[in-house]
Amino acid sequence: MSILVYCDHFEGKFRKVSLEMLSEASRIAEKTGDEVHAVVIGPGSKALAEQTGKYGAKKAYYSEDAALENYSTEAYVDVVEKAIDDSEPKLFMIGHNPRGRDLAPRLAQKLELGMISDVTAIELEGDDFIFTKPIYAGKCLTKQKCLTEPAFISVRPNVLAVEEKDVGTPELVELKPEVSLDDIRALVKELVIQKSERPELTEADIIVSGGRGLGKPEGFQLIEELADVLGAAVGASRAAVDAGWKPHSFQVGQTGKVVSPTLYIACGISGAIQHLAGMGSSKYIVAINKDPEAPIFNVASYGIVGDLYKVIPVLIEELKKAKGE
Repeated sequence: MSILVYCDHFEGKFRKVSLEMLSEASRIAEKTGDEVHAVVIGPGSKALAEQTGKYGAKKAYYSEDAALENYSTEAYVDVVEKAIDDSEPKLFMIGHNPRGRDLAPRLAQKLELGMISDVTAIELEGDDFIFTKPIYAGKCLTKQKCLTEPAFISVRPNVLAVEEKDVGTPELVELKPEVSLDDIRALVKELVIQKSERPELTEADIIVSGGRGLGKPEGFQLIEELADVLGAAVGASRAAVDAGWKPHSFQVGQTGKVVSPTLYIACGISGAIQHLAGMGSSKYIVAINKDPEAPIFNVASYGIVGDLYKVIPVLIEELKKAKGE
């Protein structure tokens, strides 16, 4: 038996969640005696498939067919289904990111499998996998078990540790999709990428977010300065996005992106439950708000009650001193 991991990638590099899942699969396989397998799809997938051995994969499926040049549900479902059929896994893992949230439910439906989404922890109970996932907008955690096999889950990014376990070059298996370009109902005509030197929001270890408490869009210049000193990503609350201060791609929360960084700094964010649902699983939360009754302080590891326009410049100055700048 095996544990099969779908490894998403972008611009020739694995998404961090892919390495997190491979590492977790290797840790589980040490206990169960199973093999770790990977499936990598799209341009450059063969070279990337060879790298999965660094994280414990003994076999890696790949496909560089022309129909897979741009992501489409039909083509990718076809290839991943072939990998599942050949690998015969007891557990299938895919990242709970935009691509995974589209691909996973379609695969589960086609294979007539139950699915548990947004998993944050995996345990073994005898021969059973027990999965932890947040419910009720992150207010509660529940433990669940898949009643169908393979157990089929999507995993929240940034909640599992990356750990190399080099087992050499994996056995490579090329897959050929039966779907042609003519079968794909929605074709990508152009891919517009927002370039940034900062980390991608859902994969960042540190995030600095701004909210309505900034009072004006220019306030994000201060947020960005603090983020750059920390090597962090920049986020925003829904209120800031609705006001037009930042695009929706920056939004953290129930109707935005779910993040799980090591450090989340909330600046001028009151802490509505919809926002907490998107960042409540952060390891450490620092809140800066002039309202001592703001709900964000109920979940914060550290809180600063004060004017962010006075607090943040001092933080930036002290951080620069600590870095010797």
